[in-house]
Amino acid sequence: MGTTAKEEMARFWEKNTKSNRPLSPHVTIYKWSLPMAMSITHRGTGVALSLGVSLFSLAALVLPEQFPHYLAMVKSLSLGPALIYSAKFALAFPFTYHTWNGIRHLV
Repeated sequence: MGTTAKEEMARFWEKNTKSNRPLSPHVTIYKWSLPMAMSITHRGTGVALSLGVSLFSLAALVLPEQFPHYLAMVKSLSLGPALIYSAKFALAFPFTYHTWNGIRHLV
């Protein structure tokens, strides 16, 4: 009869404790650096772009009206310029950052 996962883990930690092996370093002990932050941001913008394109594509398939109808709905809301420019920045930043950071990485 095989051992359970709980027994295997207990045996592993007992063996580790007896051999005085050091634990693997945790994220909290690393000093943050610019390349580390840029890498994390690059991954985050990549995920955001993937989700955005997927949701936009799904909406184009599922929603009953054409795109100009929804654009007219947004225009009819009479949103202030600060909100409009913030939304534009929120859409443009991930694409721009991800593209230029990818080029930087390739170079």
